[in-house]
Amino acid sequence: MNRHFWKGAVCGFAFAALAAAAMAAGYRAGQLPGVLKDSFHVEKLRYIEKMIDEYYLEEKNEEDLAEGLYTGLVYGLGDPYSRYYTAQDYQEEDISTEGSYVGIGITLMRNVDGYAEISDVYDSSAASRAGLKTGDWILSVNGEDVTEMELGEISDLIHAEEEITLQILRGEDYLDFTLEPAEVVFPSVCHWMLEGNVGYIAITEFTGVTAEQFAEAMDEVRKAGAEKLIIDVRGNPGGLMDASCEVLRQILPEGLIVYTEDRNGEREEIRCDGENALDLPLVVLVDSDTGSAAEIFAGAVQDHGIGTLVGTTTYGKGIVQTIRVLSDGSAVKLTTARYYTPGGNNIHGTGISPDVEVEYDPFSRAEEENGMEMDNQVKAALEILDR
Repeated sequence: MNRHFWKGAVCGFAFAALAAAAMAAGYRAGQLPGVLKDSFHVEKLRYIEKMIDEYYLEEKNEEDLAEGLYTGLVYGLGDPYSRYYTAQDYQEEDISTEGSYVGIGITLMRNVDGYAEISDVYDSSAASRAGLKTGDWILSVNGEDVTEMELGEISDLIHAEEEITLQILRGEDYLDFTLEPAEVVFPSVCHWMLEGNVGYIAITEFTGVTAEQFAEAMDEVRKAGAEKLIIDVRGNPGGLMDASCEVLRQILPEGLIVYTEDRNGEREEIRCDGENALDLPLVVLVDSDTGSAAEIFAGAVQDHGIGTLVGTTTYGKGIVQTIRVLSDGSAVKLTTARYYTPGGNNIHGTGISPDVEVEYDPFSRAEEENGMEMDNQVKAALEILDR
């Protein structure tokens, strides 16, 4: 969790900034909505801010207090899946869920000497093409010294969509790079061919680019002669429900993929036309870290009977969150519905039981086939496909 979350947890009761603004605008406590309609809460908030003004050791930052206020309000729901995002937090979250962004394709960390160091360079990115390497220290961006800046400030400079220049320290060499930002795509799907003409596809997360990457992986393993298929969603925490459904539309027969019900019992169905129904024997690997959108995937495969689930019981997150973006670029994510597998099962808190239970053996990852480590659950999947 980031610093804004914990700041909100600690400062969540400091609603004084909002209360004071509302009062200054001419509102009376009785006219305010929700928790602020009670004058006791408004006065308590004003009193807490007064205490901060009189006793807090450091200078207060009213903007940070306000962000903590909003965070604290959502935190008060007691729902680990609902949260408030600052504008910067939401921008980062959006990049993560969409699976792509415009930039140069690096990640940064603060090294022991206090400098911003490149910790990763993404394949096929502008940074990779220019020759940047992990371990490079960033000294300046567009001629501006960044050695004393916070990582977030440096990232903001680097994430500009216009040409940027970097001065890098590599060992004892000072190097200058000019880069043109371009789309950076995070891989969420990888694939291999295993013996016995078995295609293996791992999906690490469901993002905005996953469906396209899955289609490419399917095309590759079919061209390589795949007659059987393993899809691995172990360790997949979920992601976008729509992305999971788009992948499922590439393998399911005609029918229901998943349906949701909101607080009013309103039902929304997501269906598949069956035009791309899978014609290969299938095993799906799952474990206790298979969650949310990945459970939608596993549940649909199991309920439609198009494959065998192998592994251990999944995480058990059967609820849906919706993000609403506010006018200042901040956003609120709230739990808004429950989802149900095609067979009508809500797996929240219970998970999905595999058809064949196989506990993972961490000491089994010794053999390699075509560059892929083979563990005991993958071997179990191969045995099932051989029957």
